Amino acid sequence: MEKATFGAGCFWHVEEAFCHLKGVTSTAAGYMGGRLENPSYGDVHTGETGHAEVVQVEYETSQVSYEDLLEVFWRNHNPTTRNRQGPDVGSQYRSVIFYHDEKQKALAEGSKEKLEKSSKYKSPIVTEITPAPTFWRAEEYHQRYLEKHGRSSCGF
Repeated sequence: MEKATFGAGCFWHVEEAFCHLKGVTSTAAGYMGGRLENPSYGDVHTGETGHAEVVQVEYETSQVSYEDLLEVFWRNHNPTTRNRQGPDVGSQYRSVIFYHDEKQKALAEGSKEKLEKSSKYKSPIVTEITPAPTFWRAEEYHQRYLEKHGRSSCGF
């Protein structure tokens, strides 16, 4: 079992993008990359803690590759908007890949470079690629939020 962690705006939308993929065994909404230990949504929502809303994905490499997960990540948000996705604004909504080992780092950097060279976007890609620090699981009401509320998207 491997782990991958992505931030691409509100974690509800990000989790929905990954949770139904074949080979993904679990997803968890949470917080990563900030200064405060065991932050709450109220803490992170202020934008003052340095955390990003993220989704940690556990997956079976025999069924889905890290490269496949990267494709889903890039396809499901705009990586050219700094600290913003749709109506969500703030550093907690930044585009970020937290890598768990050097192989993930190389694959993430390679996929970003390939996307930049593709000229798909007119603006530069601002996605951060950084080592994974401690993952703090979000409150239970955030887990599979859209599914619990019978929605498939955040509506933007």
